[in-house]
Amino acid sequence: MSAARKAPARPRAGATTTRAKKSATTTRGAVKKAATTKSSATKSSATKASATASPAPVAVGPFGWAIAPRAPGERRYWLMKSEPEVFSFDDLLAAPDRTTHWDGVRNYVARNLMREGMRVGDLVLFYHSNAEPSGVAGIAEVVREAYPDPSQFDPRSEYHDPASTREAPTWVAVDVRAVEKLPQVVTLDAMRADPALEGLETTRRGSRLSVHPVTSAHFSRIASAARSSSAVPDRPTSPTH
Repeated sequence: MSAARKAPARPRAGATTTRAKKSATTTRGAVKKAATTKSSATKSSATKASATASPAPVAVGPFGWAIAPRAPGERRYWLMKSEPEVFSFDDLLAAPDRTTHWDGVRNYVARNLMREGMRVGDLVLFYHSNAEPSGVAGIAEVVREAYPDPSQFDPRSEYHDPASTREAPTWVAVDVRAVEKLPQVVTLDAMRADPALEGLETTRRGSRLSVHPVTSAHFSRIASAARSSSAVPDRPTSPTH
């Protein structure tokens, strides 16, 4: 029987001819190439979109203005609370170089404000909380910007955070230095009674934020009140935040 008349062999069930294999390989290669091209295009578009997208906003409550870009030489103002039985303004004055690290902040908004907003040279109203009376006792200055709070790594500290690592710290501290002990405490009651201080976070009922920004006008008003006879109310003030 001649080769021309020889019937082609029938492939076994499940077998694939060489031509079929080649065709399947070619088809898979084309599909794979197309998928790779599409994937690359998708990744390229995603990368481009990611590069042009605005970063996620930092959670700072209503204080976005406090972390906004600054004008050259701009100084900003803050209020920071400390219980005088734990650390008072007099303790700050007595510290070496009148300076201390402000640690133990465990509120995310306060942390973000310290990390994103505070800069060297900013001024701070040092507020005595849980005192008689509670109020602003002095003025300090930021002398070192945010860095990892050492207490989060210390198992002996009440502020220890087991979830924080040195590679990925959660909490920050800043350093502040005493500038001036005010002649008299500007009490919480006095600040609440002053229309010029409307909008000040500390005077808001229920506010528990230990660190927050103040406007330059509010800062000046409180500093001026400390030097006037109207700073302390006639009646005693009960301990409060």
